[in-house]
Amino acid sequence: MKQFSFTINGNQYDVEIKSVDENKAEVEVNGFTYSVETDKVLQSVSKTPKLVVPQAVPSTDITPTEHKTSAPAPVVPAAPKGGSGKATIKSPLPGIILDVFVKVGDTIKIGDKLCCLEAMKMENNINSDKAGTITKMHIEKGSTVMEGDPMIEIG
Repeated sequence: MKQFSFTINGNQYDVEIKSVDENKAEVEVNGFTYSVETDKVLQSVSKTPKLVVPQAVPSTDITPTEHKTSAPAPVVPAAPKGGSGKATIKSPLPGIILDVFVKVGDTIKIGDKLCCLEAMKMENNINSDKAGTITKMHIEKGSTVMEGDPMIEIG
């Protein structure tokens, strides 16, 4: 960045400021690197832009009866939507259905394995987050699904 030459008490010091970040600077004095902290915020002498990464915010487009992950749902009774008591299991990731473990008319409970989804070269078991009866199947073995696509309806 910047180079300086100082003479202090007859001793010569070659100083190079390597980097500056708020009140901390990395400096090299006669070939030795030091980390220096100041009382004030330092102005960076570099015109290189500083990359600022925005904070990741998780998606909040799920309801208590529609979990987007394949992890077992907590054992909490699901509130029926609009009094209908139905739930739709949606695909958490885009992928291919490797196997389907239920069919229309099957009675299931919370945590039962519904299907196996291959996504990003990994097998993901999709479990039920609601107890009930399978009322409609939108998938079959070999189906391709995108994230958020309905797969199975539970009544």
